[in-house]
Amino acid sequence: MSLEALPIVTVTLPFVGSIVAAQFRVNARNAEAYLAAFVCLGVLAIVMVLYPQIAAGDIVKVTIPWAPDIGLNFSLRIDGLALTLCGLISGIGLLVVLYARYYMSAADPVPRFFSFLLAFMGSMLGVVLSGNLIQLVFFWELTSLFSFLLIGYWHQSSQARDGARTALIVTSAGGLCLFAGILIIGHIVGSFDLDQVLASTNAIRSHALYLPVLALVLLGAFTKSAQFPFQFWLSQAMAAPTPVSAYLHSATMVKAGVFLLIRLWPVLGGSNEWLWLVGAAGLITFILGAYLAVFQNDLKGLLAYSTVSHLGLTTLLIGLDTPLGLVAAIFHMTNHATFKASLFMAAGIIDHETGTRDMRRLSGLWRFMPVTATLAIVAAAAMAGVPLLNGFLSKEMFFAETIETHDNSLVDRALPYIVTVASMFSVAYSLRFIHGVFFGPPPVDLPRAPHEPPVLMRLPAGILVLACLIVGMAPAVTIGPVLAMAARSVLGSEIPAYSLAIWHGFTPELLMSLIATLGGAALYVTLRPYLRRGLGPPLLQHVRGQRLFDRLLFLSLRTSLALERIVGTRRLQPQLRLLLIVAVLAGAAPFFHLGLVAAGPLRTEFDWAFGLMWCVGIACTLGAAYQAKFHRLAALILLGGTGLITVATFVWLSAPDLALTQLVVEAVTTVLLLLGLRWLPKRDEQVLVPRRIRWYRAGDLTIAIACGVGLGALSYVVMTTPAPDSISRFFVENAYVEGGGTNVVNVILVDFRGFDTFGEITVLAVVALTIFALLRRFRPARDSRTPPEQQRHRTSGDAPAPNQPDLGIPAFISTMFFPVIGAVALYLLLRGHDLPGGGFAAGITMAVAFILQYLARGTVWVEARLLVLPVIWIAAGLLLAGITGAGAWLFGLPFLTSHFSYAVIPWIGEIPVASALLFDLGVFLLVVGSTVLILIALAHQSVRSHRLAVPADPQPAPSTKGER
Repeated sequence: MSLEALPIVTVTLPFVGSIVAAQFRVNARNAEAYLAAFVCLGVLAIVMVLYPQIAAGDIVKVTIPWAPDIGLNFSLRIDGLALTLCGLISGIGLLVVLYARYYMSAADPVPRFFSFLLAFMGSMLGVVLSGNLIQLVFFWELTSLFSFLLIGYWHQSSQARDGARTALIVTSAGGLCLFAGILIIGHIVGSFDLDQVLASTNAIRSHALYLPVLALVLLGAFTKSAQFPFQFWLSQAMAAPTPVSAYLHSATMVKAGVFLLIRLWPVLGGSNEWLWLVGAAGLITFILGAYLAVFQNDLKGLLAYSTVSHLGLTTLLIGLDTPLGLVAAIFHMTNHATFKASLFMAAGIIDHETGTRDMRRLSGLWRFMPVTATLAIVAAAAMAGVPLLNGFLSKEMFFAETIETHDNSLVDRALPYIVTVASMFSVAYSLRFIHGVFFGPPPVDLPRAPHEPPVLMRLPAGILVLACLIVGMAPAVTIGPVLAMAARSVLGSEIPAYSLAIWHGFTPELLMSLIATLGGAALYVTLRPYLRRGLGPPLLQHVRGQRLFDRLLFLSLRTSLALERIVGTRRLQPQLRLLLIVAVLAGAAPFFHLGLVAAGPLRTEFDWAFGLMWCVGIACTLGAAYQAKFHRLAALILLGGTGLITVATFVWLSAPDLALTQLVVEAVTTVLLLLGLRWLPKRDEQVLVPRRIRWYRAGDLTIAIACGVGLGALSYVVMTTPAPDSISRFFVENAYVEGGGTNVVNVILVDFRGFDTFGEITVLAVVALTIFALLRRFRPARDSRTPPEQQRHRTSGDAPAPNQPDLGIPAFISTMFFPVIGAVALYLLLRGHDLPGGGFAAGITMAVAFILQYLARGTVWVEARLLVLPVIWIAAGLLLAGITGAGAWLFGLPFLTSHFSYAVIPWIGEIPVASALLFDLGVFLLVVGSTVLILIALAHQSVRSHRLAVPADPQPAPSTKGER
């Protein structure tokens, strides 16, 4: 395997593992843990393979064209910073997987847990490896999505649901801000490629949009890394299982914002705005998090606010806007991941073995859990910055950097004193964790008798604590090369001189550390009586960010409901009315703004036969509108007549592709509407139409006339305006040369605009699945004015009852026509690239064959003899279309780039073969599956016993209005 392929494997391997993990049985904990561990080991092995090359200063980059004309490519880029984060993500991920194997209960849906965890790992790897900023935002939002699913894993708990919702709203809102900032950066630079952006420092800093860009990017980073004023979501996320907290909220997800600040520091840093915005947010978060952590009574709550504080410390280092501050930030980011992940694991062990995390009930656990206590004490000491541990080294670098002069402001001069006092609180909450939990009298009245967990459950925390010790005692040998590699990738040749020695003599930063340690111990002793009562933080007892967030959310909900009452409605007709009014206004705007006028009369003479045909169509339209008040079936027939006139119009104007598509769509739509008519309430012709309803109808007629006149005027202007450079000429000239087909319409759909078609068939699949999901539980009420025996067969579109006899000649004809229609559909599919046809028309035609069977034979008869698997058809179609598009990557071409050549077939000769045929086949499969799924959803309303690819609910929702 080449080095260029390794980044792709790194990102895709966790997602593949996630899909596989979701297929395991519910209680297969060992198999799922082995799978997840294999994925983590695979990523970690790739990191080790790439380390020598990246440490030498190289960058491994692979770019797969996606939409290169608009600057969108799938690009993966591994430098020193990215490789360091990959090592953290995979290494700590491996330990979390081992820990989760013993923490999670066999009664939990463990496959879902490991599936979400691996998907999150892949998303996080995508963030740190992205070489394209749009791609980075995509993976950024994926981390928010999968963290939402992991936080709400125990969804039966309201606390978990609220925490997941809060995290998703805050981080996703920040992600949207980040997306806006990235779009502006792309506008300034002219590219979203990370290398080009990093090379455009002067262009970005000197641009008039620098401040909006900075504000938007910082909002994205601050929300993800829980910086003030968005710090509240992290404490709410502690409702997640402890392995999630140890992984997402200490080592990975919350580091994404810090990583983004470091990554974009070369282009966004170096300004007073960066110094004050980033530095102020980091300083406030550092102080506030440390202060609140001291007064938490829940173990994970204490660790959550301590995480907020340390993230603020790292952000403050970045905000100081110096190269040495950046080195210290990277160093502390890696140190914090090790000791905080081990502390979360220790907290989970305590909760797992005692049944509580309330520190007011815990004490003296050293007697019962000496090994766990030792591990937790060492990790907490590293968090407090005790010498000979890794936390001491990075905190000393932090103190040294705060002493330096940055802008010589009052805050800058007071900064060493401020951070020293804040560090006292860091020592205080570390001491509370150690002394309050492991020392003192034995605990009483615990839910479970405390004891040591299994050895393998302690092992991950032990490995992380060992890393804290080794790095703390031999930093230059262990972490030194990795830190230099990461710093060099950001700072380049301007990397400052720094020392990772354990002893630097009696320095000011050593004095600050000593004062913080002694002051923190004194502070804990002073506050201990108050802490025992668990009264919460003084001065801030009633100031909670979560409460403010909930009120803002409630206010937004009330506002939206008020707006809905004013301008909204749940009825379809008023929604369509508003939609058409907006469309009319938008369509009329160019006429008023640009003064569009016709260049001259039409160059085509009027044909009276064509006019007569349109008069028939108009009569059918007006008749359908009139009959809708009295007889819906007659209205539907007349509406079908209008559709047939449209088909004839397309044929008349030499648009056979459109005519063929309109014809088959008209047939299927008419049948589906017939099946839906039965559920509409029966009209009473004797009831007079209220005046209000008549006014509504008059208004609808006015809107319809405006739409028709507007479209007619726009079409007239287009047809009478000369367009020598029309885009149609490009398609006509290049359809065969570049697309390999003579049917220009089909070549546009599957080649030139293949990405649009892929999106449209995806939407069609979603719509079909949504309709089925809605109708599978729908049980319409009986009409009290119609006898039950008449209700079952009110329309010709009703499916026969299970015991209904065969329908004779219609059933025989439908059976005979099934293979004939299938052959016609295949013919339309194969000829579509050169002659009228294609995947969509062929798919609708094939769906007609199924519809005839359901109409003539009935649901039960058909599904007893035909294996109807519409969901499989949909999945196969999407998969085939996607694989066809991705196949172009193997040849270094953008997604959905087609290729055509000629194949020689014996006795036939050369025939054109295009890769777009496979894409069209995917469209065919998906259209058949979607149409048949909608048909089945309607047909099954009267037949309870059915067989589908989509499993029905084991216990259907009861209906209070009677079963059909």
